[in-house]
Amino acid sequence: MSVPMILAIDQGTTGTTVLAVDHAGTIRSRGYAAVEQVYPRPGWVEHDPLQIWQTVLDATAQALAPLPSHRLVAIGVTNQRETTVVWDRHTGEPCGPAIVWQCRRTARRCDELRAAGQEGLFLRRTGLILDAYFSGTKVEWLLHHIPGLRARAEAGAAIFGTVDSWVLWNLTGGATHATDVSNASRTLLLEIDGATWDPELCGVLDVPLRMLPRVSPSCALIGESAGAGPFPAGVPVAGVAGDQQAALFGQGCLSPGDAKITYGTGCFLLLNTGDRRVESGNQLLSTIAWRLGEASPLQYALEGSVFTGGSVVQWLRDELGLIDTAAETAALAMSVRNSADVVFVPAFTGLGAPYWDQDARGVISGLTRGATKAHLVRAALEGVAHQVADVVEAMERDSGAPLGQIAVDGGAAANDFLMQFQADLLGCPVVRPVQLETTALGAAYLAGLGVGFWSSPQEVAAGRAAGDRFQPTMGRAEREERRAAWRRAVEHVRCRP
Repeated sequence: MSVPMILAIDQGTTGTTVLAVDHAGTIRSRGYAAVEQVYPRPGWVEHDPLQIWQTVLDATAQALAPLPSHRLVAIGVTNQRETTVVWDRHTGEPCGPAIVWQCRRTARRCDELRAAGQEGLFLRRTGLILDAYFSGTKVEWLLHHIPGLRARAEAGAAIFGTVDSWVLWNLTGGATHATDVSNASRTLLLEIDGATWDPELCGVLDVPLRMLPRVSPSCALIGESAGAGPFPAGVPVAGVAGDQQAALFGQGCLSPGDAKITYGTGCFLLLNTGDRRVESGNQLLSTIAWRLGEASPLQYALEGSVFTGGSVVQWLRDELGLIDTAAETAALAMSVRNSADVVFVPAFTGLGAPYWDQDARGVISGLTRGATKAHLVRAALEGVAHQVADVVEAMERDSGAPLGQIAVDGGAAANDFLMQFQADLLGCPVVRPVQLETTALGAAYLAGLGVGFWSSPQEVAAGRAAGDRFQPTMGRAEREERRAAWRRAVEHVRCRP
């Protein structure tokens, strides 16, 4: 007897993970393929769009290979959000590199727009701060720098999408040019109160409206697989969401006030605000969380984005050679009592929330001859936790109440030292689920709901297993001392007041 499964594609910054999930929410198999990072200039980050799609094919083949008796009932897609792809509508060939969300090449353009008094317009319409992080200035850059591309775009031959759109296009054999509301809300081009493309914003950035994908609910029949590679033909694609919104859904954060932190390449804190868009007074973002069908109301979230999270561990491994695997960092950090006053601000691509300083760069301060590899590794992990604490403090000021606890997920959430230090800095429990791949699971749940595989979000949330709980143990005086040292270090790297 064939076993019905949901296939979840999680196309991330450093690789693509594919999960096969059964009705109990159990991961029956998985596949993974790495994506190469390209750094053509300092501060620039690119991917090859064709390689992105190839990793989807490779990871899917791995995930399906151990399941000879399976039946795919739906496919869900989640993705690195603001990364920008432009391709030819007729051939499907990319028109240039994928410009990754971390890329800072459009920082000066954002400064120009800010100087021209446009920041308020974008903030009111999109909920976003003018920053090179988002897709709008990236597609504008491609239109200006690739010969002939603007003419092709205006003629309707060149089209734009975030990575979900690129995967959907290839998955459906070019039949579907679409995105979901959560991804669309990260482009600087969407008016988020109505989830429609904004002609005025497109005009400011000189992006032709006919380039843009159709905006779909996060949970709906968006297209059908065309049978590429290992994919069987005719499987509904019924769930799409940006990675952080998918993780919020996958964590079961379904009610206003529920919050989660994902520790991936960056770190992302989202607070569910229900059907009410909340405007931040503390440099956080208002964003669309999801829409569960055409007739359902939009759901919103407050978000704080930290640009450098798990990638600092990759840097310690790949560029400095201080570790062989990321798993070593917890034991190294715990092998010393403290960081020996070393403070590491990992602002490799600027500071995100709540500073939004795109010109800031990383710094390691407090070095002495007695500082060891273990001290540096500990300081790096502490720096990740301090950045998250900055965002949590801003979110608590916006909400007017402390967080009672916070759910965590993502690869770096497996690090016990980091999770305990995070709980200590926040002064509240940190709750880690048994299954850390909640981003992909969120995409699976959305797709399953879209085809009736599960009856309701509450049914899905009820099946989640409890995991580890990290209780704060640090005293208030020590916490305040550590936070003060961190703030002093941050001031040394900031370029914007």
